[in-house]
Amino acid sequence: MSSPLLAGKIAVVTGAGQGIGREIAHVLGAHGATVVLADLDADAARAAAAELGGTGVGCDVTDEGQMERLVADTVSEHGRLDLFVNNAGITRDASLKKMTVADFDAVITVHLRGTWLGVREATAVMREQKSGSVVNISSLSGKSGNPGQTNYSAAKAGIVGLTKAAAKEVAHHNVRVNAIQPGLIRTPMTAAMPPAVFAEREAAVPMKRAGEPAEVAGAVVFLASDLSSYITGTVLEVGGGRYM
Repeated sequence: MSSPLLAGKIAVVTGAGQGIGREIAHVLGAHGATVVLADLDADAARAAAAELGGTGVGCDVTDEGQMERLVADTVSEHGRLDLFVNNAGITRDASLKKMTVADFDAVITVHLRGTWLGVREATAVMREQKSGSVVNISSLSGKSGNPGQTNYSAAKAGIVGLTKAAAKEVAHHNVRVNAIQPGLIRTPMTAAMPPAVFAEREAAVPMKRAGEPAEVAGAVVFLASDLSSYITGTVLEVGGGRYM
């Protein structure tokens, strides 16, 4: 019997207390990884870790010191870092006319500064190891733009540029940086959408269904594993063919 794809790998997932991040942590663990689940809500992170396995910790991804400690503590405890998943995010949707500067800044800061800090701290360790994979969670909103999400779409598009630039910087150290752009995925957030709106968006998907969090997690497993050893700087769309 072959070994699990991620046997012996040490992984960190931000925003892992719920939703897609939680499922990413779950599936990584199922494939053999030891996972550190980080979330702004420390209780949610610990509760998820208690159920799924691994370690749950509180972390504000916008705080430089906290991100430094997240990586340093992981390496101190486990001796290495093989995968870092920048998943944490927020939404503050509003039209251009009604969106406040505070709501624009909040979304940009969590997504872009948070992801940049994660990439910077993780690759600092990985380049010394001469191995590692970083996966940034973008969104199809960053490809197509969504009305009412000028902040979110801008942030998610920015993650693509960040991913490609970082990938070029660290490729010669055998460190890979890739991004995933999920489309319409069944999460508590999308479950709160008005049913008619959800149905309209689902009908626009060529596969005629919303995706499941596990399908995003499967793409993370691929990019974390040696199956993707010659893939870096790419953007993998997990959207059922939407916007292709």
